[in-house]
Order: sequence, then C-alpha cells, then structure tokens
Amino acid sequence: MKVLVLEPPISTDKQTLSFVIECRGENVTCVVPRRCLEVFFWLPPDADDSRLVSVFRNGFAGIEAVARRKLRARPTRSLSLTEADFSTG
Repeated sequence: MKVLVLEPPISTDKQTLSFVIECRGENVTCVVPRRCLEVFFWLPPDADDSRLVSVFRNGFAGIEAVARRKLRARPTRSLSLTEADFSTG
C-alpha cells in the first residue's frame, strides 16, 4: 500500500480527516475521526486546523498501520476508522 494524499482534507464540521491509500491496486478513502486523534495521539480538544493536521502527520504511521490491518481483514473502497480500531491495535 502507498499513500496517495499527504495533506488530509478536514471535514466541514472539523470532526474527521480523510486520506487515500492504495491497496491491492485500488484507491481506498480512509476517514479518521478527530476524537481518535484526541484520545490516541494527544490532540487537544480545542486545537485549530493547523494543529489537527500536525498531529495527524506525526501519528500517520500508526494511523496507516491501523487502516492496513482493517483492510486486510475486510477489503473495501471506503474505510472509516473508529476508536475500537485503535484500542485493539
């Protein structure tokens, strides 16, 4: 798998970020909730967009590893990560 987008778009409600990875020749859109970054990557709840993206980038290796595990278990074209995915990984 390789990452196709390094600058993650932030949703309009500021509650999710998305990124695209390649898996088995297919592009997979992955969504990570802000709450996961707060709980598992120490993002302050009142962080601005710049800090949100910075924390995402710093934690990306772990986020990508969780996404890969989930995709190996259940291949799909769109993947939503959850707190449960991070707490078991």
